[in-house]
Formats: sequence, C-alpha cells, structure tokens
Amino acid sequence: MPYFHTEPALPYDKQNKTAVLLLNLGTPDAPTTAAVKPYLRDFLSDKRVVELPSWLWQPVLRGLVLTLRPKKSAHGYEKIWFKEGSPLAVYTERQAAALAARLPDVIVRHAMTYGNPSVADVMADFKAQGVGRLLVVPLYPQYAASSTGAALDKVFQNLLKQRNQMSVRTVSRFYDDAGYIAAMKQHIETYWAQHGRGDKLMLSFHGIPQKSHDDGDPYPDECRHTARLLADALGLAEQDYIVSFQSRFGRAKWVEPSTQDLLDKLPAQGVNKLDVFCPGFTADCLETLEEIALTGREQFHAAGGKAYSYIPCLNDNAAWLSALADLVKRNLQGWD
Repeated sequence: MPYFHTEPALPYDKQNKTAVLLLNLGTPDAPTTAAVKPYLRDFLSDKRVVELPSWLWQPVLRGLVLTLRPKKSAHGYEKIWFKEGSPLAVYTERQAAALAARLPDVIVRHAMTYGNPSVADVMADFKAQGVGRLLVVPLYPQYAASSTGAALDKVFQNLLKQRNQMSVRTVSRFYDDAGYIAAMKQHIETYWAQHGRGDKLMLSFHGIPQKSHDDGDPYPDECRHTARLLADALGLAEQDYIVSFQSRFGRAKWVEPSTQDLLDKLPAQGVNKLDVFCPGFTADCLETLEEIALTGREQFHAAGGKAYSYIPCLNDNAAWLSALADLVKRNLQGWD
C-alpha cells in the first residue's frame, strides 16, 4: 500500500477551492453497548485523552473499562437520544448547515474526532472536490490538549498522507470572542425571561487532570476568562455565579472546584434555586444532557435543593450561528 494518498484526477489549477471543517468530539452511532464500546476504545486510546504509557493503560482499558463502562454509557445515551440520532451529531450537523447557508461560496462540512463522519473521510471528500485551502474550526471555545489538540491531530495526521498538501489554517480557541460571549448573554437572558432566575448561576466546564494544567495546558485559565466575560456581560456580581469543572474520570486529581461536589454542598450554603449553564460545550451532548441536566438535578434535589434549571447549550441559536460565521469570515480573510 502506498504511503501517500492518490491525488484526485484534477488539474492543478482546479484544486483551489476553499473549505471550512467544523470539528467536534464524536458520538457512538447508536445508544447501544455494541456501538458505544468501539467508540470508547478509540476515544480512551488517544494519548491526548489519557496520558499514560500504553503498557500500563491498555490492559486496564481493554479489561475493566471496556467491560463495565460501555453498558453504563449506553444507558446514559438511551436517556437523551433524539429521534434523528445523537444530540451532539444532530446539533453539529445543523451548525454546519447553517454556516454553509451563511457562506455560499465556501464548502462547509463537519467531522468528529472519534466516530462518524470521520476526519479522514471528510478530508478525502474535500480532496475530490478540489479543495486546496482549508480552515479548521474545532468547536471548543477553550483550548485543551485533550479536545482541541486531539481534533487538530486528526487533521495533521491526514495532511502527512497528502502528496499535494492543502493550505491549512486553524482556530485553536475563541474563548474571548465577542460574538460568542454576546450570544451566550442573549441566550441566558432569554431563558431567564421565560423561566425565571435562580439564586446563583453555575458555569460548569468539562474538567481536565490537574497535572495537565500544571504541565502547561491553559484550559482552566481560558474557562475562567470566559466566565468573567460572560458574568460581566450579564451584569453579575462575584457572588452571583460560580465556575466549576465536571466529568471527572479516573483516580488522578482534576482541576477544581468539582461540579458534582458543589451540587452536594450548595443547598447547605443557602442556594435553593440553581441555574446551570455549560459555556465550554457549543452543542448539547451526553455530558450536558445526562450528566448535568438529569443526574445533576437529581443530585441537587437529593442534597436539599428546591429548584434546578439546566440552560441548554447554544446549539442552533441564531445569534451563536451568526457569531460563528463572523469568526470564520475573519479567519478566511485573504482567501477570497
């Protein structure tokens, strides 16, 4: 098998189209143990996600983890699965379609770091269409090696196989983008106008191991920066909101405070009505709809809380889609 991919049978001067690739984490193809297992195997085998030597981690992964976790995860997916498919897949596809409508002269597609549609398949399709200039936008506002880094790795790995490499630009983060902040502000205020407002707003971000931050991953700092900008936009005082980190995995110490720990403690501190929003997720998924919206509500009520409101992610919010289009246009400048 040749090392490099065979190039499409297109003249060199016809390989100059511009494309945008939106990247998200990924999802199993179905809410079943059989579908979840290979998805988790790929996800948890990525050294960006689990930074342990293969000789140490792989036996644990292929033994204990892939024996117990797929069934539990599948049960979680069952509770949130849409008629059209996985929420993350549905919303990411809608975001790509909305962006394409706003950029009629650019080819727009989405792909997943793990699962379908794969980066390799979409990149091959770009090649066949004559794409020579590619803007890659991981849909993670805050950079983390385990999310944005892993997504971009897939693109770079594909480039290594291209005989005639595309010109590539990347947007590695947009945690302080004015349009993104304004879209979240409008989205939250609209929710409050319709449903009322709690005693405190929890801004829950996905967590990372503390060692990753100690080794230079800027993710928690960017999360807190986003939270400050959003709180200022909403006119919140310091006591009106709290930043937390969710989705701990394994025994290592993760960045704090923990969302789950706070859900147990806040009612005893006088917070009876809690609103929760997840600024680090641009589309609802297992970690927001099951972990926060469902399990989080049960945990808060069990601890004595009276009212719990999960504010959905931006998803296909019009203000967010316009902000995304503006972000892309700025990064496409000079490729007109």
